[in-house]
Amino acid sequence: MSRELALLDEVEAVADERISDRARPIPRISIQAFCERPETAEAVQVAAEDRRLIKTHVSVHMGGVNAAVAHYLESPTPNLIVIESVLPQREFLAALDKLAESCDAGTKVIVVGHTNDVLLYREVLRRGVSEYLIAPINPLQFMESLSNLYNDPHTDPVGHVYAFIGAKGGVGSSTICHNVAWTVSEMMKQSVVIADLDLPFGTAGLDFNQDPVQGIAEAIATPERLDEVLLDRLLTKCSEYLSLFAAPGALDREYDLSADACDIVLDVVRQNVPYVAADLPHMWTQWTKRMVLQADHVIITAAPDLANLRNAKNMIDLVKQARHNDKPPMLILSGVGMPKRPEISVKDFEAAIGMKASAIIEFDSETFGQAANNGQMIEELAPKAKAVQPIREIAMSLTGRREQKIEKKSSGLDGILGKLRLKR
Repeated sequence: MSRELALLDEVEAVADERISDRARPIPRISIQAFCERPETAEAVQVAAEDRRLIKTHVSVHMGGVNAAVAHYLESPTPNLIVIESVLPQREFLAALDKLAESCDAGTKVIVVGHTNDVLLYREVLRRGVSEYLIAPINPLQFMESLSNLYNDPHTDPVGHVYAFIGAKGGVGSSTICHNVAWTVSEMMKQSVVIADLDLPFGTAGLDFNQDPVQGIAEAIATPERLDEVLLDRLLTKCSEYLSLFAAPGALDREYDLSADACDIVLDVVRQNVPYVAADLPHMWTQWTKRMVLQADHVIITAAPDLANLRNAKNMIDLVKQARHNDKPPMLILSGVGMPKRPEISVKDFEAAIGMKASAIIEFDSETFGQAANNGQMIEELAPKAKAVQPIREIAMSLTGRREQKIEKKSSGLDGILGKLRLKR
C-alpha cells in the first residue's frame, strides 16, 4: 500500500510540474474571488502570491455567489470574478442570473462548483461563464485556468526565461549561461537569446567573439519603444539559432536599471523566442531580485568554499520560500578540484545546502581559458572535455528534452582532406 501511495504521489508531482509549465504569466488585471470554503480561499490566495500573478491585483472574500451579488449592486465589477457555490442547482443558476445584471461588459467569470454534472456545466457556460472548475481546486489548477483565459492557446507559447546568477563573483555563472544557451540552440535547433544584463562588465560579446554596436542598454533605456522590429535590429546573430542581446561593456556612464524596464524588455523578447537565457551580474538590487524570483527557472552557480556556501544557501532558501509552485532552483558546483585550494567536498556542500547539485563542473583552466580567449564555446573547442557532458545535462534538464547529437560543422579543409582520402 505504501508503495502504491508513493507511486501516486510521484504521478501527482509530474502532473503538477506539467501544469506549472503550462501556466503562463497573467496580464495586469483585477481579480475578486467570493469563496464558500476556507480551502478554496487559501488556494486562490496562494496562487495570488505566485510570480505568474505578480502583475494582478487579487482580493479574496467569503460568502459565495450571494455575497458577490450583494457586493456588485453598489460596486463596479473587476476584470475577473471567481465564484464558489455549494447551493442547489436551481438556486445557484438564479443567483448567477442576478449577478449577470450587475456585470460590466468584458468581465469574465470562473465558477468553482461542487457538482460534477454535464447539464449544470452546459447551463453555466450558456450564461457566459468562462470556466467551470470542480472543487477542490489547487493553486496550479487555478493558475492554468487563468492562463487559458488570458493567453491565446492558438498562438505560439510565451518563451521560457532562465535566470543564471553566481553565488559569488567569478564563479563562472556567465560562462555556464553562455555554454548552456549555445548547447540548447545547437541540440534543439530552437531560437535562443542571451540577455547580458551585466551592462558595464558583461562578457557575452567577448565569449562569442562579437563586437555589437547596439544592444540591451538601448532597449532598457527606452523600453516602451521596443517591438519586434527594433528587437531584431538590436540583437546580434551568433548562429542560425542563437542571438545575443549584448551589454555595452563600457564605463562612460552609470547604469541604474529599472525593474519595470527590465520586465518590459524581457516580455518582448520572450514573445519572440522560445528560450531566453538571462545572464545576471553578482549583485542584489530590486531588479536582480525580481528577475530571479520571476524567471521560469533559476540556475545558481557556486564554487566549493565557505562564502559561496553561505550565499548559495541564502539564495536557495529565498527562492524556495517565494516560489512554492515552481521547481527548486538548480545548483551548479563549478571549479571543483582546483589544485592546492582547500575546498568543501561536494557531499558536505550538498548536505549544508539541503539539496543535490544538478551538475558538477570540474576545474579545467586550460580548456575554459582557451575557449574564452578564442571566443568559442567549450564543446566547439574541445568536444571531449569533461565539462561538455554536465553542460549538456543542464541544457536537457532545463528544456525537458532528450539529448540529441550536435552536428559538427565541416570546414573547407575537411572537404579537401576527404577528397584526398578518396583519391587514395
